[in-house]
Amino acid sequence: MIVHLIDGTYELFRHFYGIRRFKKTDPPYGAVAGVLRAVTKMLDEGATHLGVATDHIIESFRNDLWPHYKTGAGVEPVLRSQFVPLEEALAAMGVVVWPMIELEADDALASAAHLAAQDERVEKVCIWTPDKDLAQCVVGERVVQVDGRRSLIRDADAIRAKFGLAPAFIPDYLALVGDAADGYPGIAGYGTKTAAQLINRYGRLEDFPLEILKEENRASALLFKKLATLRIDAPLFDDVEQLRWRGATFSFYSVAEKIGDASLATRLLELEKRLS
Repeated sequence: MIVHLIDGTYELFRHFYGIRRFKKTDPPYGAVAGVLRAVTKMLDEGATHLGVATDHIIESFRNDLWPHYKTGAGVEPVLRSQFVPLEEALAAMGVVVWPMIELEADDALASAAHLAAQDERVEKVCIWTPDKDLAQCVVGERVVQVDGRRSLIRDADAIRAKFGLAPAFIPDYLALVGDAADGYPGIAGYGTKTAAQLINRYGRLEDFPLEILKEENRASALLFKKLATLRIDAPLFDDVEQLRWRGATFSFYSVAEKIGDASLATRLLELEKRLS
């Protein structure tokens, strides 16, 4: 089986701003409908086991570690108002959804990938997000990162080609170069090429000699690495079969009407017939 793990927050943002490019108004559930259509398309194309991770709130334990870490302050109210409806709609759709509070959606994806990869029945784990943080979860050709918008699949070799280092060193790399999206600046003087070269030479930041990573920068670098390191210990499921899609719930039909796309219910009904 192939396990598909979807970044629901990224998809919600992507569909929200995608609609904005073509319409003058924001449909109240337009982004939710967009995400559900994308998941339905995956099911139609043969996906059987899938889970969606969402940021129930934007803030997480990382905000306690670094005061400038990303928050929900800049999220537009009309977009923020679709967070919970998305989670409710996915659940009604019969799709496993993990709304994260203390942890982030990225941590859920990392944890789910780790759990699924331990199961011998799983042939491949696909993490659907272009977020560079998730590159650290890639393992050979078994756990891959999928950028659906660009139709790209990145295995370990592709991650090395993109960043110049192995997936396991992505937290060290981000600690040095920073991540503007997450709100930490990295260490001054470390560009992408320099960071990759030094990591390939010395390995983990903890193993960098003092003349390379000076004492005054070491504490900040290790803190940023902690921010960049995704958690893989979230107890999301006991058996990968819990991710199998078994059809929508009865309530999904009213949900589909509420979000303005009743045809979704019809499409899912047709997909359910394949299960029997």
